[in-house]
Amino acid sequence: MIKLNLKKSTFSSTVPTNKIKIPVRTRITKNIVFLGLLIFAVIILYPLFWMFISSFKSYQEIYSNVWAFPTEWKFENYSLAWSKGISSYFINSVYVTTSTIILTVLIGSMAAFVLSRYKNRWVEASLLFTIGGLMMNPQVALIPLFEILTLTNLIDTHWALILTYVAYRLPLTIILIRAFFLTVPKELSESALMDGCTEFGIFWRIYLPISLPIVVTSVILTAYFAWNEFLFATVFINSSELKTIPSGLMVFRDALRTDWGVLLSGMVIATVPMIILLIFLQKYLVRGLAEGSVKG
Repeated sequence: MIKLNLKKSTFSSTVPTNKIKIPVRTRITKNIVFLGLLIFAVIILYPLFWMFISSFKSYQEIYSNVWAFPTEWKFENYSLAWSKGISSYFINSVYVTTSTIILTVLIGSMAAFVLSRYKNRWVEASLLFTIGGLMMNPQVALIPLFEILTLTNLIDTHWALILTYVAYRLPLTIILIRAFFLTVPKELSESALMDGCTEFGIFWRIYLPISLPIVVTSVILTAYFAWNEFLFATVFINSSELKTIPSGLMVFRDALRTDWGVLLSGMVIATVPMIILLIFLQKYLVRGLAEGSVKG
């Protein structure tokens, strides 16, 4: 009988048996960073959570039971806040913010197109002037702006806010969109010119569609500024029916004699649109800022 000696395979496994070990210092650093971000998130989110919970409380319960959940959820606070004036403030804010976004993005993108495609001393001077606009403090220009708006009969109109907001948001919008336009290959515009496309056609059909992330980023930043701006909205608007939400809530508080449950309901209504906007457009915000900072 022939005996077969079965031997173990001489081929050794190439799969490593030990996992890659992360240095202890690296793990400690990551944990510290994570803990810091967690604390920062709690600091930011807890006031919003408290405001939301307190908006369902009565006046007495807000003072007697500050940190607990409401014993009786008063949903009527929201309907009362809406009927007492938040509705008109909300509509005014939507109108002013939407108009500011349209004008800022449209004018800013066209200016950025010119500053990115042409090179001469006038363009360079315009770019320096635009950069200088980033350094202008709103509080410093408050009195001159008030005088200009008074001479043009724009005080106590929505245009007093819209034109002021556009002027203050244009420099940042132009810089961001121009930085993105500089990364667009010149071959696209050259081929479009050979096909008979005009300069405006190149801007509208080529540059603007591919710059959607940075345009959305500009929309978010402009909306956040226009929706929450308080100083100009308080000084330039006198009529209660024309006030936006930030300045209107001050009158709203006096009119309600500090009924904090209803006032907090109005603050929640004022906060929700910006939260929803950031939730749905946050990926464009991060992508636009990252792509717009590649080249300046």
